[in-house]
Amino acid sequence: MRHFLSVLFVIVLWMAPATAQQRAWVQIEAQPTLREAQGRARSYAVELPDVNGFRMTTGWYAIALGPYTPEMAEIRLRSLRRDRLIPGDSYIVDGGNFLRQFWPIGANSLTAAPATPEAAPEAAPGIAAADPEGAAEMPILRETPAEARRNERGLSAAQRDLVQKALQWTGFYDGAIDGDFGPGTRAAMRDWQAANSYEITGILTTRQRADLVDGYRADLAALGLETVDDTAAGIRITMPTKMVEFARYAPPFVHYDNTAGNGVRVLLISQRGDQATLSGLYDIMQTLEIVPIQGARDRDSDSFVLTGQNAQLHSYTYAALRDGRIKGFTLTWDPADARRMNRVAQIMRDSFTPYGTQVLDDSLGSAGAGQSVDLLAGLNIRRPEMSRSGFYVDGTGTVLTTAEILNQCQRITIGESQDARAAARDEALGLAILRPVQTLAPVAHAAFRTSEPRLQSEVAVAGFPYGPALTMPVLTYGKLAALRGLNGETALNRLSMTTLPGDAGGPVFDASGAVMGALLADPDGPRQLPEDVGLAASVPAIATFLSANGIEMTAADPAGTMAPEDLTELAADLTVRVSCWN
Repeated sequence: MRHFLSVLFVIVLWMAPATAQQRAWVQIEAQPTLREAQGRARSYAVELPDVNGFRMTTGWYAIALGPYTPEMAEIRLRSLRRDRLIPGDSYIVDGGNFLRQFWPIGANSLTAAPATPEAAPEAAPGIAAADPEGAAEMPILRETPAEARRNERGLSAAQRDLVQKALQWTGFYDGAIDGDFGPGTRAAMRDWQAANSYEITGILTTRQRADLVDGYRADLAALGLETVDDTAAGIRITMPTKMVEFARYAPPFVHYDNTAGNGVRVLLISQRGDQATLSGLYDIMQTLEIVPIQGARDRDSDSFVLTGQNAQLHSYTYAALRDGRIKGFTLTWDPADARRMNRVAQIMRDSFTPYGTQVLDDSLGSAGAGQSVDLLAGLNIRRPEMSRSGFYVDGTGTVLTTAEILNQCQRITIGESQDARAAARDEALGLAILRPVQTLAPVAHAAFRTSEPRLQSEVAVAGFPYGPALTMPVLTYGKLAALRGLNGETALNRLSMTTLPGDAGGPVFDASGAVMGALLADPDGPRQLPEDVGLAASVPAIATFLSANGIEMTAADPAGTMAPEDLTELAADLTVRVSCWN
């Protein structure tokens, strides 16, 4: 008996490798995420009947054809490579690192009987006869370029239009949809063939047209592009109804939230207003997380476009003023779906139709329990990494501010949303000069005191100690304690007052409203200043810094004491919040 079991064990060991080799797969792709793999599997399944998707032991997701016998796998690999239906680097695997199957849903091909040469899968059909755009059935055949051109001549006008629409959708064609396969269409066909690893001829074979058009149809089906008429907002627009659905009114927005877990979201914008309202909306939209700080901005007197891109989100916003009504929309999407969603954004822009005299009623929706200073009509407000103060030093919007604002900032803004660039920096003094990207015309700019200030005279610092929480600067009053720094530095004045970090970079005024310094940030290091001690750069030090960078300092005219309300107004005109964004 023991001898019999030993022999049986040897036989099992001998047979195991042969059994494992009875099932083989043609692996054609591997993707890092499930969503990407599902999309690719869906695309391949349009033409190939034996597409499977598996999670692998590596954590990636494999797309594989099979299962086959090893002999059949070799035949399929050669055939599909020859017909350019799979990538040229596809290869045969035994499936040993395949785990759970995700495509087709509910299938378990790991235990299925392998296909043999006698039971080879049939080729998938081409474009279906039922075609709302008029394309007739086109069987899948291998064609030479001459045969492809002959078959192309047999296309109907509707079929030729359909090819151009599919090329346009995939981003390869931007000409007219006229059915004329001229130089522009041929160039688009060549580019599409190159992008999809086909022989580049500029003439699509029947199989290639099927691939192109089926992908176009699959995208349209997944998006569910339909015209939506929101009567409360007075907007008619085409949107991806299989990805979003109406959620709520939160004036001035109508929220259409995502239903597919892929980041797509739509806002409709509808409110009464004028050019000032439109300008305010332009600034407000850029403070929202749905409009990333990187991206093109375009504004004129009666409309604006905002685009935003970061690693997690892309968005497109359009709004226009017509007859006292501002209407528009925002579309957001996942960057992984950029090609398709850029086309959707264009379709929404082309179809956008404001109508009627109505706008969103402010009473629509409810305040709800989730109100927060970090929310605007249900949308998250983006906060800067750091906010400090600064002030205009000339009539073109040049700003003097604290140098610490320049550390590790991807973007710097002055005021609410004006982009600025660093023009100069004085590390020893702790100040920096910013120039706006677009020239500004500030209401006022600093006039500097040229005479030596009097010790123990009253001074005031204008700044933004509370960051973006307040839109106007705050005045903090104190005394001029010394005309030198704590270590005798002649470039510094010592102040007796209590300030906050957000005040750094703000102007120091004397009682007449003349600027007599710029508040500096507290020094880094183990030694901290007492709470009621501040340091300011002196006027001579500031004048040297500005002059070295081509800025002529404006001198103040001798004047009497300025009333507090007038000083508050002057501070508001020339002091700005400076923000660092990442």
